[in-house]
Amino acid sequence: MKIQFTKMHGLGNDFIVIDCRSRDIPKMGAVIRRLGDRRFGIGFDQALILRKSKKADFRMDIYNNDGSRVEMCGNGIRCLASYVWSRRLSRKNRLDIETIAGIIRPERTSGLVKVDMGEPILEGGPMPAARAGGALNSPPRIADKVFDVTCVSMGNPHCVIFVDDVDAFPVEKYGPLIETDAFFPRRKNFEFVQVVNAKTLKMRVWERGAGETLACGTGACASAVAAALNGLAVRTVTVHLPGGKLKINWADDNHVYMTGPAREVFTGAVEI
Repeated sequence: MKIQFTKMHGLGNDFIVIDCRSRDIPKMGAVIRRLGDRRFGIGFDQALILRKSKKADFRMDIYNNDGSRVEMCGNGIRCLASYVWSRRLSRKNRLDIETIAGIIRPERTSGLVKVDMGEPILEGGPMPAARAGGALNSPPRIADKVFDVTCVSMGNPHCVIFVDDVDAFPVEKYGPLIETDAFFPRRKNFEFVQVVNAKTLKMRVWERGAGETLACGTGACASAVAAALNGLAVRTVTVHLPGGKLKINWADDNHVYMTGPAREVFTGAVEI
């Protein structure tokens, strides 16, 4: 069986997009795991599967390169929306896209994609922390270090850790340890964030199932919310990531709006 794919990226967070509106791929997780290998496959952080939806314009299923499913991906939904528009699959400038995290609404704006990411969740079932009693600064000990974390769900769970120098912080050491630590009941995404000033954040991310990536849209949103909650930044910030920058606005309606680019790299076909 041969499938067509499109390679895309949002700030270096890279994807393949596969159109499965008319046919499905058997054993999807295993196929994605093979294709995701950067030496023996195509290589990507996540695979975005475009599907029909009964309650929105389209549906987006998201797989990490290890074959696991995830709820949402901010950079990914910008890429999927760009894919839809570039192929004229919809003439709407604002799309409704169904995800596990709910209906997400990207729109075209001045060559970029602005996404209404919905309201942040600060407590309750979606939160990644194992202990009850609030989202802010519940400190787990990981290996030799105690981390003050701020937990924010943007449809998928994030833990934000503020550091003095994000470039020097050993993300590659602590990322895999934190991801699998028993303090958290399920795998999660971790953002390591340096507050440059009240309007500027600098961030690195360790994504569950993908490792350190060059950018994470939902992580940037969670970091902006966490910085505002902790009194470290205002509610509209620029988040600088290794792959580029995103504008994040936690607006008065309590919705978080993310604005950034989406780029197509190449198209191809592969036998599975």
